[in-house]
Amino acid sequence: MHHFLIALATTPSPTPTPSLRPGLSEDQVTPGTWGFVLTAFIVVLTTFLIVDMVRRIRRVRYRAQVEEALVGETDGAETDEIVSGKPGAEDSDGDAGSGAR
Repeated sequence: MHHFLIALATTPSPTPTPSLRPGLSEDQVTPGTWGFVLTAFIVVLTTFLIVDMVRRIRRVRYRAQVEEALVGETDGAETDEIVSGKPGAEDSDGDAGSGAR
């Protein structure tokens, strides 16, 4: 009980209204209008950058899916050629596998 009374006696009493130290004005301790404007600008800019990044990532992912589908179709056509023994589409010269152009 004795320690409690000492702790209570040494605790500073709260001030009824918050006040600034002498020599400080409210403009020196608050961000003010310019601080708000710059913070809002950074938030809007960050939001646009995140939206743009999500669009680009989604676009890359879709392109990869389309490429995988095309490779899968090509692999399927080559597998059908091997199984059936029929050559694939011929070049414009009529040579199926010459590769000379």
